[in-house]
Amino acid sequence: MGKYLRKAVSAAMLAALLTMSASAATSTWQIDPLHTAAAFTVKHMAISTVRGQFKNVTGTVILDESDITKSTVNVTIDTTTVDTGEPKRDADLKSDNFFDVAKFPTMTFKSKKVEQVSPGKLKVTGDLTLHGTTREVVLDVEGPAAAIKDPWGMQRSAASVSTKINRQDFGVKWNKTLDNGGVVVSDEVNITIDVEMTKK
Repeated sequence: MGKYLRKAVSAAMLAALLTMSASAATSTWQIDPLHTAAAFTVKHMAISTVRGQFKNVTGTVILDESDITKSTVNVTIDTTTVDTGEPKRDADLKSDNFFDVAKFPTMTFKSKKVEQVSPGKLKVTGDLTLHGTTREVVLDVEGPAAAIKDPWGMQRSAASVSTKINRQDFGVKWNKTLDNGGVVVSDEVNITIDVEMTKK
């Protein structure tokens, strides 16, 4: 019995060590909404660019430091915070012409696949839910940056994210046709997110 007991104990210790090693390679980061912003640009009448942003970006990044492709991302953006610097335009964007924030106060992104393109560059594929519609999108990511410790004892890292979407795909369809055949608002929207995240 002694030999079998020793084998069982050794196997249990090995399993525990492997579990500890796996958990040590995974870290959970919280997006810091005070230092994160989601910005967008869209063409106005095909001649100028309107810029805006959303605040109150929150979420969790589970980072697998031994295999970055096993990491996951879950982000929520508060659509009620849309800000283009023009109150009347912001009110229109919040109305049912565009984001309809009364019905859809948030947009979300949940990752499904992470690919390493090159050192420091990733492609993250996931589901973007906007205006009550979910579509798959691909994010181009630079980062995450090497972690640093802030003066309050928190670890901090950051990443830059970019993508393009067609707003028609998400049911955001309002527009008007111009005399020259163009439209007031382009369908293509460029999105960038500067993310800062923390862990204890």
